[in-house]
Amino acid sequence: MTFDFRILAILLAFTTLIFAPTVEAQNRLGNRELNVPATMIAESQKVKAGENVTLAFVMEPKPTWHGYWENPGDAGIGMSFDWTLPAGVTAGKPQFQVPDRLLIAGIMNYVYKGDYAVLVNLTLSDTVRPGPLPVSVKSEWLSCTDEICVPEQDEMSLTLQVVGKDAAVALEKRFNDFRAALPRPLGSEASFAVTDNLFRLSIPLPADVDLDSPYFFINEDGIVDYAAPQTFSRDGDRLILETEARGDGLDTISGVLKIGDHMGLSFTATKGEVAMTGVPLLAADGPKEQNLTSLLFLALGGAILGGLLLNLMPCVFPILSLKAISLAKAGGNEAVVRRDALAYTAGVVLVATLLGAVLLGLRASGAAVGWAFQLQDPRIIFVLLALVTAIGFNLAGMFELPNVNFGNKLAQKGGPAGSFWTGALAAFVATPCTGPFMAAALGATIVLPPVAALVIFAGLGVGLALPFLLIAFVPAIRSRLPKPGPWLDGFRKAMAIPMFLTGIGLIWLLGRQIGTDALGLSLIFLLLVALILWWFGGGQMKGRSRGALTSAAMFATIVGGIIALPGEAAMDSRKIADNSAATLPSEPFTEARLSELRAADQPVFAYFTADWCITCKANEAAAIQRTETADAFAAAKVAVLMGDWTRPDPVISKFLEKHGRAGVPLYLYYAPGKEPVILPQILTVATLTDLISTAV
Repeated sequence: MTFDFRILAILLAFTTLIFAPTVEAQNRLGNRELNVPATMIAESQKVKAGENVTLAFVMEPKPTWHGYWENPGDAGIGMSFDWTLPAGVTAGKPQFQVPDRLLIAGIMNYVYKGDYAVLVNLTLSDTVRPGPLPVSVKSEWLSCTDEICVPEQDEMSLTLQVVGKDAAVALEKRFNDFRAALPRPLGSEASFAVTDNLFRLSIPLPADVDLDSPYFFINEDGIVDYAAPQTFSRDGDRLILETEARGDGLDTISGVLKIGDHMGLSFTATKGEVAMTGVPLLAADGPKEQNLTSLLFLALGGAILGGLLLNLMPCVFPILSLKAISLAKAGGNEAVVRRDALAYTAGVVLVATLLGAVLLGLRASGAAVGWAFQLQDPRIIFVLLALVTAIGFNLAGMFELPNVNFGNKLAQKGGPAGSFWTGALAAFVATPCTGPFMAAALGATIVLPPVAALVIFAGLGVGLALPFLLIAFVPAIRSRLPKPGPWLDGFRKAMAIPMFLTGIGLIWLLGRQIGTDALGLSLIFLLLVALILWWFGGGQMKGRSRGALTSAAMFATIVGGIIALPGEAAMDSRKIADNSAATLPSEPFTEARLSELRAADQPVFAYFTADWCITCKANEAAAIQRTETADAFAAAKVAVLMGDWTRPDPVISKFLEKHGRAGVPLYLYYAPGKEPVILPQILTVATLTDLISTAV
């Protein structure tokens, strides 16, 4: 059962009538008896015919008392005015300053806790003659503390002097302060929508406008739940609000967006469609510390769950095969399994946190980078290619690493170290993937303090390592592990195949980044790495130690390959192959082109991808570059824009950040005249075609 606060307002109105004689008696004693005394003053005692003069009702609440805004919220009564004016003089609509909020027992009040002023403009017609101009008004309002409310009223009057056109007029300086606390007109129209008991409001607001605990005060009653929390997101030059709805019966609303202490913007909004997009801001309700904590826990939960699901992504499987061998080797030995699982987790969490720290450091220095930024650099890929190749040949039996032994002994001195580096490699290779729940979690690192953001990155590592922690510490799962035996050698060699496939993928990625002319460099590099490892393995078979020479040769080969790479200018000028012949052709993404298409009321599908993003490529193969999708888009005349983030691109990085993303993929659909819809990170043909048919 819910309580309708309009009933309370009616009861308060009757109370006003009942206590009116008492209030009048108080008024006869003077304003000193009022709890929120009012004084009417004019900006100028001298006025001119055909012009305006502003009156101010200066309200000075006693300690612990407060007055109400024009819409009092769940309870209360706003200020009313009953004017007595000479002929030719009219009073305008009262102008209220930006209010505050007062939440008592779940009841939201829109109030003024300290001194405030209500302004009213008087307009004089040209027919008003020079001389005295008496003005009087009977005003009523409600004065409250946190415990009691008292209806109050007063009759106020003053006499202005109408002067000639050339007379000097002195202005009251206090009115500058009164007007400074009024909301400023926004100048642009907003849009709102009420769907599924949610109220959403899209406010055109430049991205460089500072916001301090924003809050929307609505003028119309019965549209929103006043006591419900308001959540905000920044989407470029728009601010998106979401809160609980109470009703939906209006095509136009108005209100004030509070953006700071005694600072606000007034505007009107028309009914339309609004999507909750952009970078989340701190909630408007409650202390900032609580908001930060709530956002941190939500993002941390998303990061752990996203890291857990990341184990299902194809880009992580080759590395997981290493850990699978380790667990199979350990069999049911509880101590070894737990030791290796903890070491593996330490490697995953450490690398995930370090990558996050580097990412935050680059952002702080002004660089526009996002998640998986390291794979935008061919030099990093060169190092990763050497590592993956070495692990592949190791699994194939070409050589043995001193600290990794896949024999039948269960206790091995180098075991924890091997598990640690396996976890580190898993975290490093997993960064190109972005699975469900990760987008919002990593997007939160954009707005969270650095320490809290690092906790999110560490949580991603914990999620990635969680399956092996469960195996290690849940006996029912651990008992189902296969027993070690001769089959391990065959399984080990089979696991070399996904490693070599990963190496092939890295070579293809290098070709995309440095061009086909320089692709031969990576093949030569790969050949040298293979020869060095073959030489090292041959020495092991003969009982010779070639570790130092092998390490030096590998280091020289990697450094030489990096030095021989094309320069940054050459790589930055590399052009992605023309995809006009693709199943679904596209144009390169630019914000200017997006604005041009939207201004022409053309539907737009914009997607952001990278060659190193396995999820992106899987979506393109399964949903985007399909005949069914292309036919549906062609029939609806949908323009397609593709943002390629294979190489660093500050424009795309900032655009991703505006939409609450720290990496790719990102899929957006812009219906004509509507807010963009952010699509899921895992696409199907039906996702795209149904969206088009619904929009049409």
